[in-house]
Amino acid sequence: MNAAQLPNLIPLLPEFVLGVGAMALLLVGVFRRAEGERFVDAAAIVLLAAAGVIIALLPAGKMTTFGGSFVVDEFARFLKILALLGSAAAIAMSLDYAKHEGEQRFEYSVLILLSTLGMLMLISAADLIALYLGLELMSLPLYVVAASHRNSLRSTEAGLKYFVLGALSSGMLLYGASLIYGFTGTVSFAGIAHAAGQGGVGLIFGIVFLFAGFCFKVSAVPFHMWTPDVYEGAPTPVTAFFAAAPKVAGIAMFVRAAVTAFPGLTSQWQQIVVFVSIASMALGSFAAIGQRNIKRLMAYSSIGHMGFALVGLAAGTTEGVQGVLVYVAIYMTMTLGVFAAILSMRRRTGMVESIDQLAGLSRTHPTLAFFLAMLLFSMAGIPPLAGFFAKFYVFLAAIKAGLYALAVLGVVTSVVGAYYYLYIVKLMYFDEPAGKFEQMPYELRVVLAICGLFNIFFFVYPAPLVGIASAAARSLF
Repeated sequence: MNAAQLPNLIPLLPEFVLGVGAMALLLVGVFRRAEGERFVDAAAIVLLAAAGVIIALLPAGKMTTFGGSFVVDEFARFLKILALLGSAAAIAMSLDYAKHEGEQRFEYSVLILLSTLGMLMLISAADLIALYLGLELMSLPLYVVAASHRNSLRSTEAGLKYFVLGALSSGMLLYGASLIYGFTGTVSFAGIAHAAGQGGVGLIFGIVFLFAGFCFKVSAVPFHMWTPDVYEGAPTPVTAFFAAAPKVAGIAMFVRAAVTAFPGLTSQWQQIVVFVSIASMALGSFAAIGQRNIKRLMAYSSIGHMGFALVGLAAGTTEGVQGVLVYVAIYMTMTLGVFAAILSMRRRTGMVESIDQLAGLSRTHPTLAFFLAMLLFSMAGIPPLAGFFAKFYVFLAAIKAGLYALAVLGVVTSVVGAYYYLYIVKLMYFDEPAGKFEQMPYELRVVLAICGLFNIFFFVYPAPLVGIASAAARSLF
């Protein structure tokens, strides 16, 4: 093979940095276990930042390598930077937690890096094989970190449940991919789009199984069953990570595959997405009402928010994809901010997870209560906070696509879901204090402040995010 035949590896530079960096940090952690943990954590955040800078500096326009299996376009750039931000925040938020738990766990940051490497691969995947490789590279480290609290039965149970159900979802996705390959004769998204035509029963079955695997990764109904138990059982920083960065990659996979591989079958897959969206919004809104563990509540909230995000995809238009991207970006900031507050729920006896322990928070920790209330209002979609605009863009896209019933059901379930967010605000501001928490660590204060201020002041100047999301959406069509 001469130099002219070698694949162009420039699009893979961020992935190369993360992969080599993760291996190097693993060696540092093994040989300098006692004093290497803090260094590994800091270096992991630096590596994530470096990968983000490289992505931002890559040449403009669409770049492909390995015969078109790996693509870097505006869509990939936007979502990769989001995923990197989510992973870096998750590592930063875990620092104080690890110190209190007294665990030497440099492996956590290395596993986050490897999972993020899988996310970047998944976001750029332009054929079914690359998609599956990225999905498994993202998922395997997640199975481990879910069970990373070795002395906790709940954490072990969470990891086992996630692993077993994840293997089932991977099998369904592979079965769908094999059906699609069998009926189209190709695995590339562009080739599938060309060969699919008007489809057929076999191809539709393939899409159903493929989308079932996607739904599991974004915890959408009816493949959400792992989410509440894993969110509750996993260590809280791990839950924060699960709720942020992997969701970005999952939505990216869902959107790119649906839009670029099946443009001629939009009316068929649209029915699947509409059903999944309505079911997720309804379950997320109603099932969370009775929850008293805040991590389980956030699990059902996450299911509902994925339903809202899929409203934009159901539209099947450029505006719809733009709405999905804006929604995912705002959702990630809301989730990271709320989990920063949850991680600060610590007393001398240890972490507390009951919603009732937030009673009277406005009198004991007024700043924390204010930012948490603003983030909860944003999640409920109350104007003029960022969460309102996130829902506005996806509902507007649905209305323009003629999906009036979907938009109306979205608004109704959003109103129902506001109940449990407002209940927490009522606890914080109108109930008697349940006791003070320990002082909030610096890292959590920074994450909470950034996420809170972004959601509060987003309405002042939304143009940058909306413009970038619009350019990313157009790059797919």
